[in-house]
Amino acid sequence: MRPEQGADLSSLTVQEDLPGLGYVAVTGREADVESESVGYAPDPILELDEPAVDSAVPDDASESLDEPLVGLQWDKQDLSIPAAHDVTRGEGVRVAVIDSGIAADHPDLDDVNLDLSKNFSGDGLGVGYPYGGYHGTHVSGIIAANDQNETGVLGTAPGAELVDCRVFPYGEGAPFSVILAAILHSVEVDADVANMSLGAYAPRRAYVDDGRFGQFYGGALNSALTHAKQEGTLVVMSAGNSGADLQHDGQWISLPNEGATGLSISATGPIGFGWGDPGLESDYASPAFYTNYGTNAIDLGAPGGDADLEFPSQYWYLDLVLSTVAEFERNEDGEIIGDASYSYSWAAGTSMAAPNVSGAAALVLANNPGYSPAQVESALKEAADVPSGYDKAYYGSGYLNVLDAL
Repeated sequence: MRPEQGADLSSLTVQEDLPGLGYVAVTGREADVESESVGYAPDPILELDEPAVDSAVPDDASESLDEPLVGLQWDKQDLSIPAAHDVTRGEGVRVAVIDSGIAADHPDLDDVNLDLSKNFSGDGLGVGYPYGGYHGTHVSGIIAANDQNETGVLGTAPGAELVDCRVFPYGEGAPFSVILAAILHSVEVDADVANMSLGAYAPRRAYVDDGRFGQFYGGALNSALTHAKQEGTLVVMSAGNSGADLQHDGQWISLPNEGATGLSISATGPIGFGWGDPGLESDYASPAFYTNYGTNAIDLGAPGGDADLEFPSQYWYLDLVLSTVAEFERNEDGEIIGDASYSYSWAAGTSMAAPNVSGAAALVLANNPGYSPAQVESALKEAADVPSGYDKAYYGSGYLNVLDAL
């Protein structure tokens, strides 16, 4: 809700106070909320943008996992990340990961600032561990996996510092207000970039009779994203995995990626990488089968992985994105009954595309320390081009080009 000036909230329970935005999340009687506010709406639940497809490490690949796995990272090869590291590794840049938690003890993730990290999930389990699932650790490895430890994978910006903003408890969603609170925290800790590989659909125009709730969600989201950008934090968001045309869907608003400020990222990927044939059925920049799209709804396309679901190869998983994972052993009730295990796995989704852009933004900022979020965004967009033969609706300004952005 947006409280009236001088509103008496004593009859309500404040769940999230969002200072600087003019919003609070409360529980209480609707009549009391309405009497004290200039606008309100139910707090929608957002979910992780779970990968459209994923794969545990296959037996025939497990023997190689103690050696550098860069050869399996088609995304880093296509983006020329090793060459970009000759310019910068992203040192001095801070990236907040608003997700399910980061495994700070993973051998490939050695720069997670736990002092600045915060648990927003309400489960009381703290930070630095993937209590909400492997998703946040996979995203974090795409951004900043160590490239100098002679093991595992490399991240796009391995010199960047990560901040764990854990919003998801295990197996549950997160209220919209909690996501907004995590954005504000990212700003408060001076994060240069905030990655959000998550989302939900909320009514755009039609809710009950008047559509006022859809307008309310958009206003709250835009307030948070505009505040972040003005204060020096660039927010990067996954576009979603529903294969939806966001430009022409008049019924729903996709939260948070349809906010007016911030970068909305679609996913691309190959078909045929590492199958043994000399060519690809689809190239690295081709739109993934699951990605959301839409003119004016997408800002950039980036590697997120793809799959041929009708004619899968024995090596289909190689077309996904390889990164770090960590998982806990749990009982049937989801309770943790063992320590975390650390490894690597493949996944594909706009969740994997967004952190490639967050890492690229970190590289641009490390190479240009005085850049504002608008200047970083401009550098990324001006360097990008729409691949020949593909629809601009999938790319916005184009396909991510890290070297030219630098």
